[in-house]
Amino acid sequence: MPTQGSCYLGIDVGTSGTKGIMVNDRGDLLGEAEAGYEVATPHPGWTEQSPADWWAAVQTVCRDLVERCGVPAAMGLTGQMHGAVFLDDRHEVIRPALLWNDQRTAAQATAVEQRVGPERLRAIAGNPALTGFQAPKILWLRDNEPDHWARVARVLLPKDFIRLRLTQQLVSDASDAAGTLLLDLERRDWSDEILDALAIPRDWLPSVFEGPEVTGTVTADAAAVTGLAPGTPVVAGGGDNAAAAVANGALASGDSIVSVGTSGVVFAPTDAPRPDPQGAIHAFCHAVPGRYHLMGVMLSAGGSLQWSARTLTDPDTEPDYQRLLAEAAEVAPGSGGVVFLPYLAGERTPHMDPDARGSWAGLSLAHGRGHLVRAVLEGVAYGLRDAFDRIEAIDQPLNRPRLIGGGMRDAVWRQILVAVLGRDCAFGGSGAEPATGAAILAAVGSGAYQDVAAAVAAMVPMAGDTVAPDADLVAAYEPRRRAYDALYPAIRDWHHNYTSTAWD
Repeated sequence: MPTQGSCYLGIDVGTSGTKGIMVNDRGDLLGEAEAGYEVATPHPGWTEQSPADWWAAVQTVCRDLVERCGVPAAMGLTGQMHGAVFLDDRHEVIRPALLWNDQRTAAQATAVEQRVGPERLRAIAGNPALTGFQAPKILWLRDNEPDHWARVARVLLPKDFIRLRLTQQLVSDASDAAGTLLLDLERRDWSDEILDALAIPRDWLPSVFEGPEVTGTVTADAAAVTGLAPGTPVVAGGGDNAAAAVANGALASGDSIVSVGTSGVVFAPTDAPRPDPQGAIHAFCHAVPGRYHLMGVMLSAGGSLQWSARTLTDPDTEPDYQRLLAEAAEVAPGSGGVVFLPYLAGERTPHMDPDARGSWAGLSLAHGRGHLVRAVLEGVAYGLRDAFDRIEAIDQPLNRPRLIGGGMRDAVWRQILVAVLGRDCAFGGSGAEPATGAAILAAVGSGAYQDVAAAVAAMVPMAGDTVAPDADLVAAYEPRRRAYDALYPAIRDWHHNYTSTAWD
């Protein structure tokens, strides 16, 4: 097995699987590995996972990478935000974790707003109370599972559960903790005012560190099952979007990234907390010490394509995405008048509506599968443009956005999004993975670089292709985007009245 050297490991505890990336001190990719797991949906709108599956996947990924690339000098953690892992006083998992896209907590989100006050909550935590955030999940457990509630001694975010298994330390980072609704953004620490209002004990929560700070070292027990060296430093890391921003050099005001993965995200760093007065845009801490960011989130971006692919193809075969996208490419812009609302799991930006539902509107006998798939690609693009516009209205004009995520590997979808955004975008040229950002933060924590900016300058190749919008597509999409914007308000009441849990 190779010996320990100047390589750094990033672990991303994602929704569909855990990914690991090993890089050297120049940012060169040495190896990557992934292990998947399932999402449980015990009721419509509920999403859960077993933290044991995450830990098993991390062990698999680490052993693979260590065997192929060597033992890292340090490692960083990132992953899905907002989830709730409930532990007892022996640090054993009490029940499956509630995930970021779980929508069961509408009543508890309302209770958070009432107890703290909507304006006060936004002033402290930077966001309104949303069903996906961690704080309403904690209240849901108290209201619905009293036996489990009686056993709770700690509550962790997904990646921080992995940190506990690696280091036996109870720690989070400021960027991920900001997604709980329990953090004071300006102070970058837990808010006693919010915790008191919600009657949540502060000692249930981990300590809060900055992204590149070392939070502990790998224990002998963890080393034995992962292949890592005992004593390997583990830095705080960051939420998946903040870590991806580090991997793409989005550190300063004016920078931006647009990500199309399972969810869709528009991310823009800021110099200070800038909560959206309307609450449609998230305000969080960055994984970079002392910095913040604004973020618009679409819950089902690539997830909408995955769902439609499964729905529109033979259930006994794996969807052929290349064929579906090729069919979409043959359809003219506007999908023959078909409009898709990508609200399959409710929606955050801009509606903040957990009861919103997805729709194909404008269907006729003339439409085929290609029209439906292209409408999905266009609907996601329209929603991301809305988030982009709202962020610029809060802070400042954004520079050339960098396009990342699996959805942007498709040239057709990339062309649609660039035209809908109506501006030059950057694509390629950097390691866009959140795990890469976690590895970069690990390099800083190890002492290889003085700060995150220096590490990014040395490790992130910012060159990439400029993708310019096609003028004809821009002209075609502008009026169709207005039609998309008009659809949700027109059928909102129908969604709420006829797609409620009474019909499930």
